[in-house]
Parts: sequence; structure tokens; C-alpha cells
Amino acid sequence: MLIPSSRGEVEDARQQRGIQSIEVGGRLLLALAAAGRPMALKELAQAAGMTPPKAHPYLVSFGKLGLIAQEGGSGRYALGPLAMQIGLISLQQYEPLRLATARLPELARQFGHLVAIAVWGNHGPTIVRTEAPPVPLYVDMRHGSVMSLRGTATGRLFAAFLPPPRVQEALAAEPADAAADDAFRREVEATRRSGLAHAVDSVLAGVGALAAPVFDAEGALVLGLTVIGPGATLDTRADGAAARRLQQVAAELTAQLGGRPAARERAP
Repeated sequence: MLIPSSRGEVEDARQQRGIQSIEVGGRLLLALAAAGRPMALKELAQAAGMTPPKAHPYLVSFGKLGLIAQEGGSGRYALGPLAMQIGLISLQQYEPLRLATARLPELARQFGHLVAIAVWGNHGPTIVRTEAPPVPLYVDMRHGSVMSLRGTATGRLFAAFLPPPRVQEALAAEPADAAADDAFRREVEATRRSGLAHAVDSVLAGVGALAAPVFDAEGALVLGLTVIGPGATLDTRADGAAARRLQQVAAELTAQLGGRPAARERAP
């Protein structure tokens, strides 16, 4: 056991001490949020790691506060009006671009490569933020750069998760033969299945990239996170450490925005 050696450390220890009953009851709210649907008492209690008799008093108290509501007919429990109000206020405080920009320095340090944010602009996927790694690399990307839909990881990401009509209009500016078009469709389908786009030697020889999507509360793609670097040092494998980290941060941003990934079975 660590004993605080100063008054300040004692105060810090006191500030970190929580109320266990709130933390225990909070597991019910977390379980409901994770399920995204009303749940019966037994199912909800099991998801929260407690017995129904233990869970019920918490649900009664949460119901009085408006954090949980019980359906009249089925008796199932769902998040209540106060929980919805808190969620809406939280969403109003978060702006996708601001949230994502704050993560760029951290990612650039971790990857050791250039990282960027792209949004859908008038002419297609457009780079709006970049962050260079601590050690400069010979890969440059400027704000306002419009990325090729067919030839870049960023472009393939937007092609996979945007509504098809918007994608088709932009694709008209990048004509391709039948073989190239088939290859592009396969890349888009793979991106949709995995939730990750990658490209190597597509636009520039020796350069690789990975891109992951961030979704809003409606399941719409709001921006893409991209890491770009020399193919010799950037691991672009879908199961590689860089891909996993990029997807983790994208998922965290999606969660902060109250979002859920869009369905991946949509046709290109």
C-alpha cells in the first residue's frame, strides 16, 4: 500500500476516491448504451455483471432521475429522457474536425509519419489538416489537396462509405478502363468490409498510406484519418500495428460523436 508523503498527495488520493455504488450502478447505463436497444431486466443485469435483484434498485433510482425509462407493455428498460438530453448536449460540444485535429500530434509521434484529416469537398476528398512527425520525412501533403478517388487510400475510403451518387459524380472526373474500374471496385469492397483503406505505390512510387473512417450519430462519414509514409517503413497491412492504432483512434472519435459505423454491405 502506498502512503502519501505530503498533504498535496493526501488531497489527490481523496479526490480520486469514488463512490462504489455509483460505479456499480453505472454499469447498467453502460450496458444499455452498448446494446443500443431496450433490454429485459434479466438480460440487462447479466450484461452489467450483476443479478436481477441487485440491479432492480439501481434501475428504480435511475428511473426517478430520468436516466432510464421502462416500457409500459414489455417492461423492458431503455435510456430515459435525461440520458438523451445529456447526450444531445454532449454532441453539441463536440465538433468532428476539432476533435480529430487534437489527436494528430499524438498520432504523428506514434507513427513517425505524416498524418492528415480529409473531408469531402466540392471536388472530392480534400486534405484540411496535417501533422508532420518529429523527424521530417520526404512525404509532403498540403492543405487543400484533393485526393484521387481511385488511386489513394483516402479516396477509396470515401468511395466506400459515401452515398453512391456522390461518389459517381466525382468518379466521372477520373475516367478509367474496364480493368482499372474492376480493380477499383474490388478495393472499395475490401475497404467497406474491413473499415480500412490502404494504398501502396498508387500515386507516388515508394509511398504507402492507410485511412480510417469517422462517423457521426447518423452513421454518415464525416472525415477520414490518414497516415502517409515511405512504403519501406509504413506497415500498410490491415492487421498491422499502424492499422489497428488508426482504427482505434477513429473508433474513439466516432464514439465521442455519438456515432456508429455505417453498414458495410452497401454496394459501391
